[in-house]
Amino acid sequence: MSVVKHFVGESVKKAEIDEFLRNEFEKAGYGGVDITKTPLGTHVVIYAMRPGLIIGRGGETIKDLARVLEEKFQLSNPQISVAEIEVPEFNAYVIAARVTSALKRGIHFRRAGFWALNQVMEAGALGAEIIISGKLRTDRARHEKFQAGYLPKSGDPAIKYIRKAELPVQLKPGIMGVKVRIVPPNADFPDRTQVFREIPEVPVEAEKVTEEVEVKPQPKKRETKGTKETAQTAETKEIVETEETMKTAEAKE
Repeated sequence: MSVVKHFVGESVKKAEIDEFLRNEFEKAGYGGVDITKTPLGTHVVIYAMRPGLIIGRGGETIKDLARVLEEKFQLSNPQISVAEIEVPEFNAYVIAARVTSALKRGIHFRRAGFWALNQVMEAGALGAEIIISGKLRTDRARHEKFQAGYLPKSGDPAIKYIRKAELPVQLKPGIMGVKVRIVPPNADFPDRTQVFREIPEVPVEAEKVTEEVEVKPQPKKRETKGTKETAQTAETKEIVETEETMKTAEAKE
């Protein structure tokens, strides 16, 4: 088996598991699945708005699901964990499911597209795009695009940050497709700049800069003969004055 066939087969298996889980847990607010292989088996993470419906009472539903994944999809020792979706508006699967359910109820595609787009942008997303394709009005198929905010199309940010989902929906005119792309608010783009309105205060410790000043020893002045003689004469005068004051004090007594 070649490497290309191996990876193609793994991608097809993941798509089949995704479709099975979406149909099985539609009421639980299914929001996608991550499948990773580990030395101990296969780790499966299911994202849902209501995890209790997937786990079941005493874990019965999740045990049955593990058995189905092992027998039907040949997953070795599946270890299933369920993660709750904190903000449903940032999950592309949830938004695509909302659009498809709105189209099933007979809501006009433009109204459904703008309604879902406004929900995503009001939640704080940086950008979003919803594409509805199929027989929208006439027998000739076309697509309608609803876009808002900043949405990169290529490069590393588009691969790393954009959340994508594609869901089909069966209607009377035929099958229609819904594509959703969302840029979450925590996406960090290389060209993103920050503007500070106020200059941040620098801590006091950083402001204090210790400057070491080298104190050079001053050279001693050389004493000349003249200075030595003047110093000796001043000392002799002081001695004579002190002796005279002592004599006058004794005479008075």
